[in-house]
Amino acid sequence: MKIGILDIQGSVEEHLKCLKKLKNMEAVLVKKIEDLKEVKGLIVPGGESTTIGKLLRRFGIRDEIIKRVKKGMAVWGTCAGAILLAKKIVGKENADSLGLMNIVVERNAYGRQLDSFETQVEFDTSPKKDCCGKKLKNTVRFCRIPAIFIRAPKILEVGEGVEILARYKGEIVAARENNMLVTNFHPELTDDEKVHQYFVKMCEK
Repeated sequence: MKIGILDIQGSVEEHLKCLKKLKNMEAVLVKKIEDLKEVKGLIVPGGESTTIGKLLRRFGIRDEIIKRVKKGMAVWGTCAGAILLAKKIVGKENADSLGLMNIVVERNAYGRQLDSFETQVEFDTSPKKDCCGKKLKNTVRFCRIPAIFIRAPKILEVGEGVEILARYKGEIVAARENNMLVTNFHPELTDDEKVHQYFVKMCEK
């Protein structure tokens, strides 16, 4: 199984390193439409959301990603990637969003680079719905994972069909809507692959 990493800007190498630790899958760097062939899922990494949004159009793959996600391809946005997946973005400067996930996100809501921090959060590893929206048996299994926040956004609201997977001090920091996953924090900057494993399972389904 192939999983792509959007190779335009941001923490590409860190995600690549994490995926290489997992079995039975191949990581693919995605820069153009042809790179998306046979990819079951795509990671949109952390970085600078405004820059990534502009480059998606320049590289000519923005519309193709939207089309494939709507057809069922799994996608995971970390930090800036979460901003790009949101249907609504608030903040001083809006990114060129893909407008796919039913969430409202505020850019840089946790502060500047100097305000970055590391903590731990409880992550729900057992989704309530599969990638097609079909309800699953309620077998919630939380695991404690490290979470690094760097100029992180906040998920202010979630709409219908969105599951909350993790909170930090009561605020939403990870969520899922069918085949779409977002995390405000950076799992790729830690030695814990649980969120990557979770995404691989999403891609398998």
